[in-house]
Amino acid sequence: MFLENTVNQKEQFGWIEVICGSMFSGKTEELIRRLKRAKFARQRVEIFKPEIDKRYDEEKVISHDSNEIRSTPVPAAANIPILADNCDVVGIDEAQFFDDEIVKVCNDLANRGVRVIIAGLDMDFKGNPFGPMPALMATAEYVTKVHAVCTRTGNLANYSFRKAKSTDLVLLGENDEYEPLSRAAYYKAMIREKVSKMEVKDPQELPAKKQA
Repeated sequence: MFLENTVNQKEQFGWIEVICGSMFSGKTEELIRRLKRAKFARQRVEIFKPEIDKRYDEEKVISHDSNEIRSTPVPAAANIPILADNCDVVGIDEAQFFDDEIVKVCNDLANRGVRVIIAGLDMDFKGNPFGPMPALMATAEYVTKVHAVCTRTGNLANYSFRKAKSTDLVLLGENDEYEPLSRAAYYKAMIREKVSKMEVKDPQELPAKKQA
């Protein structure tokens, strides 16, 4: 269970919380829950998301379960400090899509006394660390890794397998483009994908060996 930092109320520094995991693991749901609690406590809250994320709404942050909260889309991380002036809490969704400046921005906000809550994919569809997420996780006081349920085994899933044919690193999508898989299911799926792409030549088309 995540517990808010309430040990020393006189400390002037804030902190960073990272919520990470695969697609359909409830990252945005948990982000919205924490932000709504802060709003209920009458704290000054601002929420940001990358401008490119327009899947559900151009401005709102909306989870797969249709929970939502108002947000401000920004083209780059550098826009956040200006818009987050005089905030107690700053929420950032889809952090993996931001440039590396997001790491400095979050740390600067925390050093100013702001509680920063970040949600994002920790791995891309190839199973590699995604964008600035590793650095954010390393500098955060709290890291919460949430899991989806594997669509093929029913076990915990922490990989986002891309069903779409696109090889672009950034591809916004939902159930038609991605499915959450466990390590075993993801490994098998990637092997099948590699095998399906292998070229198998007809032996009759191979050049005949020259006889000595």
